Amino acid sequence: MNIIFQINGGIGKSVMATAVCENIKKQYPKDKLIVITAYPEVFLNNPNVDRCLGMGTFNYFYPDYIKDKDVKLMLQEPYLEVAHVQQKEHLVETWCRMNDIECHTVKPSMFFTEREINFHSQKYASDKPILFMQTNGGAAEQEQKYSWARDIPTHIVDQVVRKYSDEYTILHVRREDQIGYNNTIPVHDSIRSIAIGMMRSSKRLLMDSFAHHVATAMELPSTVLWIVNSPVVFGYDMHTNILASEPNRPYDFRHSYLQPYNITGDILEFPYNSEFDIFNIEDIYKALN
Repeated sequence: MNIIFQINGGIGKSVMATAVCENIKKQYPKDKLIVITAYPEVFLNNPNVDRCLGMGTFNYFYPDYIKDKDVKLMLQEPYLEVAHVQQKEHLVETWCRMNDIECHTVKPSMFFTEREINFHSQKYASDKPILFMQTNGGAAEQEQKYSWARDIPTHIVDQVVRKYSDEYTILHVRREDQIGYNNTIPVHDSIRSIAIGMMRSSKRLLMDSFAHHVATAMELPSTVLWIVNSPVVFGYDMHTNILASEPNRPYDFRHSYLQPYNITGDILEFPYNSEFDIFNIEDIYKALN
């Protein structure tokens, strides 16, 4: 049987989907798993995936995988499931349940050759231990470059950099259009190179974006900050998950649809008196130490 599993969304969602693939293959070990994603590099060397196709690369797809074949389609969007909308379970569990797959693990996985590790490791040589950060997420085309609902507040990042920059080399994974910080080294590279760079780090300060899924795949416990989304849905127990303080300003949710807040950080939805009210910096220092 051909099992066709399509992933819509960003890098982090594709990394999470590797756990779904593992659960699928455990249930259907003799069948062929074909993954469709915008980020096929996530699935390189993955023993649970028989074929991975980039989104839109569908030449001869129908005769090769559909016509006169025994086929199972897994194309549904888990973000539209009630259990996900109400934040009742991990996304991987939702994904599996909606496709009648028994969920044995929610942990993602990535696979690298020794040559690949040796090649990329050279980029991250440092005479000091490395503190690796991802502070901002979202798509390049989003209007707001900083989202209060997802990103680490700038004053928190500034304080962490000041505290650790003498002792650590601070690598900051970000796009060129995202916020940069003094005394950090920006990392603009492929997701596979970034994953290998994280392997070289001693400490990791991350947020609800792709890097914390990669850290999980690489079995690297990290400090992860959460504001609107929940680690119950998108997180992992191996990390120190720090949740935002409860909102302290009334918000009437008149613009809310399936979630209470827009993850892009709509300024009209801001439920705090100040961004200084979101996190306690001492909690973050304690976790990093």
